Amino acid sequence: WVRGEEHGKVVCGQGPPRSTWCCWAWALAIVTMNLLVFFINLLLLLVIFTVVLLPTIVVVYFGFQCHSRVLHSTARYCKTVLDDNSSSALIILGFVIMSPLIVVAMATYCSLARRLRLFMCFQPWSRAVYKGVKWRWYEEGGLCGCARGWNTQVKAWV
Repeated sequence: WVRGEEHGKVVCGQGPPRSTWCCWAWALAIVTMNLLVFFINLLLLLVIFTVVLLPTIVVVYFGFQCHSRVLHSTARYCKTVLDDNSSSALIILGFVIMSPLIVVAMATYCSLARRLRLFMCFQPWSRAVYKGVKWRWYEEGGLCGCARGWNTQVKAWV
């Protein structure tokens, strides 16, 4: 990293400032990259939560669909298998198992995000303002940290 001086102080990670137009171009590129990384993280989060919470979604859906005071479907399984009491039980069961499944989904997402180092893909604003600032993922051993060995000593329990 290039060291620059600002009012007599040494500021690490900052080189000479970029020109105005170059700064705007880099700022646009960094904002675009950070938004892309944000939406990739959001998509991954939605996929994991949908897969993990699928049992809850199915149970609550059938409970509401077959209850006579909610939707009262005319489907064959609603008439033969599920009455109002069993539909209420399905609704209650669905909401009871939702809490532990949300914890499992969040732990899965956090573990995957940590292992893939997804948050290291976000770039700082100083990348646009100053010359010589390296990409954050480059310093950590490559994109998603693949070049650097995994730290096997760190364990996280949820």
